[in-house]
Amino acid sequence: MSNKKILMITGDFTEDYETMVPFQALMSVGHTVHTVCPDKKSGDTVATAIHDFEGDQTYTEKPGHRFALNATFADIKAEDYDALVIPGGRAPEYLRLNKKVIAMVKHFFDADKPVAAVCHGAQLLAAAGVLENRKCSAYPACQPEVELANGQFMDIPVDQAVTDGNLVTAPAWPAHPAWLAQFYVLLAK
Repeated sequence: MSNKKILMITGDFTEDYETMVPFQALMSVGHTVHTVCPDKKSGDTVATAIHDFEGDQTYTEKPGHRFALNATFADIKAEDYDALVIPGGRAPEYLRLNKKVIAMVKHFFDADKPVAAVCHGAQLLAAAGVLENRKCSAYPACQPEVELANGQFMDIPVDQAVTDGNLVTAPAWPAHPAWLAQFYVLLAK
């Protein structure tokens, strides 16, 4: 697998594991990963949250770490990247309101580049209008958004992932082994 240049769009209260694990895993196999957040520059940090599944009706949320960004959002050109990663957490909820973020997401689909989204990352995909006739997994609470975007919500176990064309998605961080393995396949093409 040749070294790819990967963009990760994240923001405050991104899910801690869904940001840090793919960031480190992708770099560990030789890829370059640039992490950005609107209105922030390289060296700034985003707050993360740890979402856990402890038997309640929804996930619990605890403070996570500060995650350091290593690129400046204002300087990013989507066409300079080979692939996109969208972590979950609460960040996609407000990132989907940013027109430049939406344009970046659309670019990766228009150019048929690999995209990996997990958990609430589907909110950003739905807002970008890229889910029509696509299979997409996400945190179950995102099912209405996937379906309103004319996507096919895939209700799969929390530790599984699904690939549809250039898109690999998963319900939450317990799927990292399956999600990353499927993303590696896309990156190798």
